[in-house]
Amino acid sequence: MESLVSRGDYIRYFKRSLLLVLVCVIVLVCTAQDYYSLLGVTKEASSREIRQAFKKLALKLHPDKNQNDPNAHENFLKINRAYEVLKDEDLRKKYDKYGEKGLEDQQQGGRYESWHFYRYDFGIYDDDPEIITLDRGEFDAAVNSGELWFVNFYSPRCSHCHDLAPTWREFAKEMDGVIRIGAVNCGDNRMLCRIKGINSYPSLYVFKTGMVSDKTFRSTFRKIEIWKITELWAGNFVNAIETSFASGVGWLITFCAERGDCLSYQTRFKLAGMLEGLVNVGWMDCGTQGELCDNLDISSSTTAYFPPGATINNKEKGGVLFLNSLDAREIYQEVMKHLPDFEIISAASLEDRLAHHRWLLFFQFGESDKSNIEEFKKLKFLLKDEHIQVGKFDCLSSPTICSKLYVYQPCLAVFKGKGTGDYEIHHGKKILYDIVAFAKESVNSHVITLGPQNFPDKEKEPWLVDFFAPWCPPCRALLPELRKASKHLYGQLKFGTLDCTVHEGLCNMHNIRAYPTTVVFNQSDVHEYEGHHSAEQILEFIEDLRNPSAVSLTPETFVELVQRRKREEIWMVDFYAPWCGPCQALMPEWKKMARMLNGLISVGSVDCQKYYSFCHQESVRGYPEIRLFPQKSNSAHQYFSYNGWHRDSYSLRAWALGYLPQVSVDLTPQSFTEKVLNGKDHWVIDFYAPWCGPCQNFAPEFEILARMVKGKVKAGKVDCQAYAQTCQTADIRAYPTVKFYPYQGTKVNILGEYIDSRDAKGIADLLNEKLEAIQNKGKRKKSRNKDEL
Repeated sequence: MESLVSRGDYIRYFKRSLLLVLVCVIVLVCTAQDYYSLLGVTKEASSREIRQAFKKLALKLHPDKNQNDPNAHENFLKINRAYEVLKDEDLRKKYDKYGEKGLEDQQQGGRYESWHFYRYDFGIYDDDPEIITLDRGEFDAAVNSGELWFVNFYSPRCSHCHDLAPTWREFAKEMDGVIRIGAVNCGDNRMLCRIKGINSYPSLYVFKTGMVSDKTFRSTFRKIEIWKITELWAGNFVNAIETSFASGVGWLITFCAERGDCLSYQTRFKLAGMLEGLVNVGWMDCGTQGELCDNLDISSSTTAYFPPGATINNKEKGGVLFLNSLDAREIYQEVMKHLPDFEIISAASLEDRLAHHRWLLFFQFGESDKSNIEEFKKLKFLLKDEHIQVGKFDCLSSPTICSKLYVYQPCLAVFKGKGTGDYEIHHGKKILYDIVAFAKESVNSHVITLGPQNFPDKEKEPWLVDFFAPWCPPCRALLPELRKASKHLYGQLKFGTLDCTVHEGLCNMHNIRAYPTTVVFNQSDVHEYEGHHSAEQILEFIEDLRNPSAVSLTPETFVELVQRRKREEIWMVDFYAPWCGPCQALMPEWKKMARMLNGLISVGSVDCQKYYSFCHQESVRGYPEIRLFPQKSNSAHQYFSYNGWHRDSYSLRAWALGYLPQVSVDLTPQSFTEKVLNGKDHWVIDFYAPWCGPCQNFAPEFEILARMVKGKVKAGKVDCQAYAQTCQTADIRAYPTVKFYPYQGTKVNILGEYIDSRDAKGIADLLNEKLEAIQNKGKRKKSRNKDEL
């Protein structure tokens, strides 16, 4: 009995101990807050929301304001690190996918500014609703939307930018609804500003349909005379009203009489901008056009909207709308309410309508949906040049159709004129410029929305599938880049997107753990894309899949290809781990380098997460580990590790080429005279100085050239520091200088022929042209000799 009691006590003790351990684990998990929790934002947070949250915390937790707190510095470093990672699209994706482990060797967040900087310089326009802060991904959508944008490129450290800020805010409020007012922080978007040629701050530019105005505005603003405001009189008034039916564009006319207030020019100007393409704006002076105003029963200053087809003689029948307000915004809202709504497409006609025209469709669930924002009526005008029609479809009228299209909530989608099978759902912001940019991009690209019914499981054709979540900002940033890439690969690769919030089971089936995850399915082969969110790098990734430049090595193939390599063969191998941030950054550069070394050095890579034991056996202790295995000596295991600071393709290539045996010949004054000037071979010569940086950079390129022209042209090098007299005689004035010395049957001129290129392929092509010309000249000479005989 005693043993039973003690056993029961032991079980109770064990349970209490286990409970205590679990509590400790829970505490540890809860206290190890992730970056989103540290900033108090959700994973759906936009860049602007992240900046706003960080600024609020920075002002509260900054060490300058907490000098008595010994932990202030460490606490601030945590939120600063979180902000630096989450504000960057690429780092944010890595963090979402791998956590902090994927950010190893990334130094973001170690330095921070003074409290004064965060209070007065940081996020200048983030709290201004009228000013849209544009990041890299949003900028192209904005300026290519067809709307007019006025963008302020600024730097938070620029005093003139801060001087301009109050005026810019005032201007934004005044022009709200007329012009889109934007701001780009060039401190956070250096590459974007560099591409746009922004060299000084503040720089303010007008953008319309991607075109930049050459006007730069500083502290004052001039009127932008781009909207037409027509003065009407008896001769053109009737014609304007009558022809409006054919054009489908009505008229908003201000009648200025002696009695009553008249809309100012400024207000008419604003209305012309707000109603561009939808309504013509005009005015009439009833002092000079009294008879016409009397016929229209206009006795005091007023504004009237004449819809297309309005009847002048019977204003009530024509639906003329009289407006008493003098406020541009109020008039705009009233006119927009009276513009016709989008056409509602019936379930019976849907397939036929979508098969013959491009459509932007709003999917709604009953009339109570609030998707009908008045401003969206501008879509017809803004999408007219792309021949995109705009309509609505009520999913309650045919739930089966919407279910088939994976539409389960109000949204909008573009159909590309090929029926219901070729379409793309919009996942961006529900604002006009973003919708316009999406529609224009989508109809001209080849990305479609996927689901279980059309997912490419057993397709013979290769597919690129982007697994994403609509709430994920990096996902939304990637979508436009996929559309750009799809245009270049049309007919070679199909593109599709899969919403993992809707098709969770399908995403789980493919082991999707983070968003976005982009995968290429090529029958039984599956390749995950690891690279930056740009169309250029996606295209490079696809090109590398089609023509692999780097071999994916297994332990078996490493032994066979690398350790048992041929005596004259050289290999470069990257030992990496997929979760390693620096490895991910290196991968596109590694593949680019491999293409540049094609035919000279073999390139491979080993996945040390997959083959951990093998990498450990090879003494790989950190990632990425870059090794070069030279031409075989006594030891097959001899290698050189790359310890350089730069891991770009050009630096790695230059390092690797240094291990190639030299093909070019080092020439002395005597051998230069004997072999080049008095010899019977064609020569290309690199005149260099050992201390010259550009010479050192060009040296591996010259070795590639020597291999490319081997057998046709001999390659030589002359050290101009050691043999200054020879270089002076050859008229060498700068280093490096490349000259061609062709042999044409007589002694060669020491001045040679100057070659203005530093690219091996370019020089080789030029030499081949010159050799062909020499050969043709020789043939013509022989032909003349035969004729003389």
